[in-house]
Amino acid sequence: MADQATPAPKAAAPAPVVVIKNKKAGHGGHHGGAWKVAYADFVTAMMALFIVLWLMSADKEVQQAVSAYFNNPSGPGKLMGTAAAGVGHAIEIPKEDMSRLREKIQQALMTVPNFRSLKDHVEITITSDGLRIELLETEAGMFFESGRSAPTETGSELLARLAEELGKMPNHLLIEGHTDSKPYGGDGSYSNWELSTDRANSARQLMETHGVRPEQVEQVRGFADRALRHPEDPEAASNRRISVIVQYLTPPAGKTGPEKQEEDKAETKGETKTETKAETKAAAPAKPK
Repeated sequence: MADQATPAPKAAAPAPVVVIKNKKAGHGGHHGGAWKVAYADFVTAMMALFIVLWLMSADKEVQQAVSAYFNNPSGPGKLMGTAAAGVGHAIEIPKEDMSRLREKIQQALMTVPNFRSLKDHVEITITSDGLRIELLETEAGMFFESGRSAPTETGSELLARLAEELGKMPNHLLIEGHTDSKPYGGDGSYSNWELSTDRANSARQLMETHGVRPEQVEQVRGFADRALRHPEDPEAASNRRISVIVQYLTPPAGKTGPEKQEEDKAETKGETKTETKAETKAAAPAKPK
């Protein structure tokens, strides 16, 4: 009998495949929002760069305002960050910036009605005391009524516009009144001394109602005819004048005060004068100023 074929051994069953699935956490699990922090740092650095570039190209006035804020953020003034008390958009005017202030005041006065007819009677000069703004009278009395301390309508408009500009500054002001040598008519109880002082005080009162702060006015002076503009012609109309002096924040070295007026005029004549002198001569007989 033929040998029976031995059956082939059965193939072993394949081992089961175990698949292990790990559930991943949300995107960026370990680093979270770090990219946001880096981006914020980058934006902040760019903003700082642009601010520095802007400040480098800004004018001196803006740089001083920003500096005042960081020096005193609380600010004693009406606006936060100002170093000057109660002056709002204060512009601190040191000696070297008086020329810029002079130009700014000129532009402001140009807005006064009929200023073209007045400009020959307004003179702005830089002196050792500060920026001197003088309103020079005519025979008819352009800025003050003849023989009286009350300003005319023209004088009021000019002083009010001037006060609006000067009130924005921290600088102290001096206000002076001057007359010519014609004696004031009357019984002698009221003289050129009283008239010059009263006119200066009237100018102060008007300017304080149009922007100048009371504490900003340091002195009100009456000189009568003791500081003539034209000593060679003591009765000239332009000897009668009101002077407003914007003082330096830091006074320059040397003498200051009334005794320097003539020296100041000699030094600044032809260099810092910005308006034509009033050369009107007295032609009428003596009368009250």
